[in-house]
This record gives sequence, structure tokens and C-alpha cells, in this order.
Amino acid sequence: MHRAALTLPPWLAHALNAQRGPVPWSAVIRGALAGGPLLLAAVLADRASLGVVAAIAAMLAGINDRPGSRRASVRRIGVPALAGGGGLLVGTYAGQHLGAVPLTLVLTGLGLVAGGVSAVGAVASGAGTQLLVTSAVGAGMPLPGPGWQSVLAFLAGAGWLLALRLVLPTPGSLTGDLRLGSRPGSRPGSRLDFRFDGERVAVADVYDAVAALLEAVGTEHAAARRAALTAALDHAQDALAGPRLRRPASSPAERRLHAQYAAALPLGEAATALAWAERAVPARAADGPRRLAAAVRGSTHAGPLPAPSRTDPALRALDDALLHAAEAFDRGRGRDLHTRRRPGTSPVRTVLGAGGREYGLRVGLCFGASAAVAQVLHHGHWYGSHQHWYWLPATAVFLVKPDLGPLVSRVLCRAAGTVLGAVLFAGFAALLPRPDGLVALVAVCGALVPVAARHFAAQTTVVTVLVLSLVMVGGEPQASLSRIGETLLACAIVLVVGHLPLPGQRGGGVRARTEAADAAAQAYLAHVLSESDDRATRWTLRREAYRTLAEARAAIALAAAELPALARHSAGAEEVASVLERLVDTTTACAVHLDDTGGLTARHTERLAGLRDELDERRGHVGRPRTLTG
Repeated sequence: MHRAALTLPPWLAHALNAQRGPVPWSAVIRGALAGGPLLLAAVLADRASLGVVAAIAAMLAGINDRPGSRRASVRRIGVPALAGGGGLLVGTYAGQHLGAVPLTLVLTGLGLVAGGVSAVGAVASGAGTQLLVTSAVGAGMPLPGPGWQSVLAFLAGAGWLLALRLVLPTPGSLTGDLRLGSRPGSRPGSRLDFRFDGERVAVADVYDAVAALLEAVGTEHAAARRAALTAALDHAQDALAGPRLRRPASSPAERRLHAQYAAALPLGEAATALAWAERAVPARAADGPRRLAAAVRGSTHAGPLPAPSRTDPALRALDDALLHAAEAFDRGRGRDLHTRRRPGTSPVRTVLGAGGREYGLRVGLCFGASAAVAQVLHHGHWYGSHQHWYWLPATAVFLVKPDLGPLVSRVLCRAAGTVLGAVLFAGFAALLPRPDGLVALVAVCGALVPVAARHFAAQTTVVTVLVLSLVMVGGEPQASLSRIGETLLACAIVLVVGHLPLPGQRGGGVRARTEAADAAAQAYLAHVLSESDDRATRWTLRREAYRTLAEARAAIALAAAELPALARHSAGAEEVASVLERLVDTTTACAVHLDDTGGLTARHTERLAGLRDELDERRGHVGRPRTLTG
């Protein structure tokens, strides 16, 4: 007898899934040097309340401190911090001058706006989260002194972590990596500028991803490797496209990285075409991209490349791309970095579209309902000896954001993490001296935040200990038990309100992402079939097609992990995304073949026609209930 394999429901499997990867030591060091030292300085200056605000800002900035370039971190950390400062200002003055009902209405309105804005993208979502959290803190945790001082302390805390992100080198850049300039093949007197270590790693990862795809050609792993190549290209593009004072790259090292990224685009195109053909390639085909990846990491010349194999149009394209890349590596300059093309979309249209409206309603209702319940408990003196009611609405914010994870998964992880964190803090509070021990605990938790980010329950545990330490340093009594009760209440509110029927068709976010991927795929296909010689535009359109497809797949995966009551609204989206993926892959193969022969084979045209017919058949069926016939 064969035992039946245990299959967990998607919502439970997502809650148990944790990310893997190396320990981000740079982020750990920054976290240790952020909130703890700020709080210590404020305590020594007898301004503990402002230190609490600054440390909260540093904690929130640390949550947004993700791998990537220093330049990209300015937007990723800075924009949410500015939104957080605005939310703290509004919440502080609204809490001081408005009664319970007007205050609840103001917070609900903020939730509607922040939720709609969060549909724009990851940075906008981070800004929306901090806007709501700080508005709840400002209104529900009154602090001594004028509100503008708290806002300045908040911006100073976030700015301190951002400064650490920009100034501190990575641990390896001050040891062995700086001696790479003396290695064979390096440029005379060259040194690796640690300011661009994030960009350098991101570009090198692209070449490694190309090599991995070539190694998987003709195997069952090819599709996953192609998706990994898309993720690597997205990350490199974001790393290189951070905010700058001047449009062109300002230093030779940065110009070289831009050229190396641009040289990877035709390599990725050729590798994708080979994967589409499903024919095994020579083993040495992956050696070239591997050597180029090592050259990027060491800032060296490309060196000798493997002997070419030119028996197929895609193999010839791969060889030509390798030679072009070697030339770009030696020359150290290339085209300007391309920007994203988003035909028919804009942030305002996204906010006001179906996805933005649904997101805004869901966040606004949950945030408003939790704020209303918190007001009732506050005025009914349920909180006992302390008058801070921010925990309930702030918890709801972290639970209800659809782009951060499925609702029930986050509820389970938040409840478990809060209970564990509160129990741990109760033990620490009984043993540690005050305030010195609590300040040290804040520093330790700050260092653990980047590691705990791999799982929401672990992150919640660390953040709970950190925040409870901060508020006790600020003068609030130990309140672990009440925090557990408020968290469980917030979970119940979000589960109920988040599953209420809303006006209009649900699943708007998934449909919007899928439609954007469809539009990008059609624009790419039209350009390729026009047989234009503008390869730069073609590569830009290809990048946008694959990028929007990856964004759609991410949204679909999160929606599918909701409870069935919500997951059914995105039914059919995975099938549409699968067709679009095959269409974009086929379009890439057509582009490479057209470059080589000037025409398409019957296999190309038949595949295109079949995919377009299948896509026409599946369009418009996302979110519709399945029948026995379809």
C-alpha cells in the first residue's frame, strides 16, 4: 500500500513557508547600530520619548532595508520614511483636536488613500504602510512636547539608518575584495568602489542566471531558470536605476556596470531562445557567462571565452552576444540604461483603477474598523493603567496589505509571533535592568530584524519584543498580556472585514496585473513582427514583457493562497499567465531567428497562431466560476 501524500491547503502551506538564503550581515550590522544607539543617546539626554520615536523610525526603515544598491535604497527607505513623517504629523494633531468619531473617520480616510496608493508598487506600498502605522501611533500614543518635534525625531531615526546604508561598506569590501585590483586581468591600479557593490553583485547575478539557464536547456528545470533570469534582470535594473542628480552615469565604475548590464540583454535573449527550442546545447556554452560573472565581481577584463558553436541561429546569437559582451567589458562603456515602458498605465490610473479601489476599500475598512473598536475600548477604560490605543489599528495595517501576503497566512503568523514575542518580553522585562538592559535589547532586536524577515511570524516576534521594549523605556508599564489580547482582536477584525463582500468585482488587483502583462506582451510581439532593426527598443519591450509577467505571477500566487472565499476571485489567472509566458518566450525565439535568417519557420508561425488563439479564448475568464465544460 502506498501512503497518500499529505497536501496542505495553500493558505496553510504559505503560512509555514520560509525564505532561505545567507545571513545579510551588512543589514544586521546596520540594524544593531540604528535604533539602540539612538535610544541610548536620547535616554542620556533625558529625551527618552523622542528616542522612542526615532528608534521606531529606524525599525521601520530596517524592515525596508532590502538587498540592492545604495542608490536604490534612497527611494526604498526614504519615500516610506517621508510618508511616515506625514502620517505621524496628521495622527498627532488629529488625536489632540478631534473627538472619537471624527478621528475614526479621518483614519478611515487615510486607510482608503494609503490602500489605493499601495497598489502602485512595492515602494508605494511601504509608504502606505508607514503612513497608516505612524498615524495610529501619533493619535494613539500621545507624547510630551509639540508634534513637530516627534516628526523631526522620526525623520532623524529613518535618516540615520539610511545614512548607515549609504556610508558603511559591506564587510568583504574592506578585506579581500579591495585587493582584487592586483589580480591578473585587473585594470592597473583598480580598486573596487564599495559604493557600487550592490550594483556589481546584481549584474554578476544576471550572468550567472544566464549560465544556469543554458545548463538547464532541454530539461524540466528550464522554465524555473528562465524565471530566475527575469528576477535577476529585474533586480539589476532596479539596482542601476536608483535616483541620481544627473541622468548619465557619473563615474567610470558606474558606466562600466551599465555597459555590462546592457551586454547581458542579448545574452539573455539568446539563452531564452535556446530554452524555447528545447535542444541541448554544448556544455561549454555556459562557461562564457560564468567567466563574465566573475569578471564583473572582480572588475577585471573578460579574458578568453570558450570556442563558439554556431550550428543554430540561437547558438550564433549567443556567440555574437558573448563577443559583444567581451568588447563592452574591455571598453567599459555602452548605451544609457533603459527605463521601463508602461503603455497605458500611470500611478494615478492604477490608484483609481479596479485594483486600487479594491485595495483601498479593503485597507480603509479594516483600518477604520480597528480604529473604531480601539476608540470604544479606550473610552471604556479597557486598557487600564495606560492610555495608548495604537496597537490595535497598527496591527491591522500589517495584516491587511494584500501585496504583503495572503490574509489568513498573515493572521496566523501575526498571532503566533505576537504571543511568542510578548511572552519573551515578559521574561526579559523581569530580568533586565532598566533602562540599560532594555536599550541593549532594542539593539539586539534591531540586528535580528533583517534575519527574521524570512518569515512573518519570526519578524513579528522580533518586532514585538523591540516595540514593547521601546514603550517601556518611554514610560509605559509592562503590557504583554494586553498586547496579546489586542493582536488577537485585530486578527479577528481583519478576518471578518477582509472577507466582507465589496461593491464591484473582486480580484481587481490580479486582473490589473494580468492585463498589464498582456499589453506588454502584445507590444513586444508587434515590435518583433514589424521586423524593426531597433534592437534597443526590442530589448526594452522584452524586459517590460517579462517583468510585468513576473509581477502578475507574484500577485496570482498570493491571491491563490487566500481562503477559498477570496481565492475564487482570481481563478483562471494562472492559466492566462501561463499562455502569456509561452507567448513571450516564442516571441523571443522569433526575434532571434529573424535576426539570423530574416524569416520565420513554420514552427514559429504555428506556435504564435496557436498561443494567440488560446489567449483570446482565456481572456475575460479570470475570476469566473469554473463549469463542467470549461
